[in-house]
Amino acid sequence: MAERTPQDLGYRWPAEWEPHEATWLAWPHKESSWPGKLDRIPPVFVEMVRALVEGERVRIAVRSEAEGRAVRTRLREGGVCSDEVETRVLPTDDAWIRDHGPIFVTREGPQPLAVTDWGYNAWGGKYPPWDRDAQVAGTLAGELGLPRFAPDMILEGGSIEGDGEGTVLTTESCLRNPNRNPHLDRVGIEARLVAYLGARKVLWLGDGIVGDDTDGHVDDLTRFVAPGVVVTVVEENESDANHVALTENLRRLEGMTDARGRRLEVRRLPMPRPVREGEDRLPASYANFYVANAVVLVPVFDDPADGPALEVLRGCFPGRRVVGIGARDLVWGLGAFHCLTQQQPAV
Repeated sequence: MAERTPQDLGYRWPAEWEPHEATWLAWPHKESSWPGKLDRIPPVFVEMVRALVEGERVRIAVRSEAEGRAVRTRLREGGVCSDEVETRVLPTDDAWIRDHGPIFVTREGPQPLAVTDWGYNAWGGKYPPWDRDAQVAGTLAGELGLPRFAPDMILEGGSIEGDGEGTVLTTESCLRNPNRNPHLDRVGIEARLVAYLGARKVLWLGDGIVGDDTDGHVDDLTRFVAPGVVVTVVEENESDANHVALTENLRRLEGMTDARGRRLEVRRLPMPRPVREGEDRLPASYANFYVANAVVLVPVFDDPADGPALEVLRGCFPGRRVVGIGARDLVWGLGAFHCLTQQQPAV
């Protein structure tokens, strides 16, 4: 008999804005992720934690008890003295827990929380080693005493976006890239999103933004902010390298309906001017925000578009404090706040 899937058992993938028990982080330690700038990244984490504890517990993966003590000291020195912060020894290769960590699913009734433990290969085999990261979701499921489901598919959390009502949004450039799942076609991919996340409709965008080494994660492009409502980044400058791809994604979104048959309401987010490190253009995007219980963490880039982007998101989340945190150093690691967080739903 085939193993029963989360869908069979009544689980669904909740929306990010639904209540959290906690936010998970993995403390940054990999020099090659932020070459020459790693020392600038922990202060950003302190600022993130300071904001997050306004509304929920923060659980931080560390490599050892000694590192945990050092992290707690650093947080106290940064003014974070909350009992809502805990460290947990959970060795990682890198800090991008959105992509290698568990994707939690929920249901009513017994065992209301479970872990989906997708395969992980560091964005198509780009950044070895990744063996410790690939074990994080399974280890956490065991430590938390939660049911674990393991699909036969490579999937990073930043490559999918959901509304909690059965609509999943993703990109062709990432999920259909042969460096992830060469054995799966579109039908096979969608079948796994249905079986393991409770998806009822999968919506496909095209390409990602310039500089995104993930092959086009949707969390740099388009995000649900309410059932039937998305924000999407647009590039008005026709000479910018992102203009064509983002215009095509906008065109697709404006023709889409969700799992309940609603035509999507599409709100536009600006893009900052190109952010560069030397000759490299970095994947700076206001769409890489994170929705916590009390706050929304938004990357900002010392750019004229920072203010308009924050105003758009304040209009989307009137019950939360929208916090802009400087991310020019952070995005040198090719990610921002959504990439660095993973929500554990409240049940």
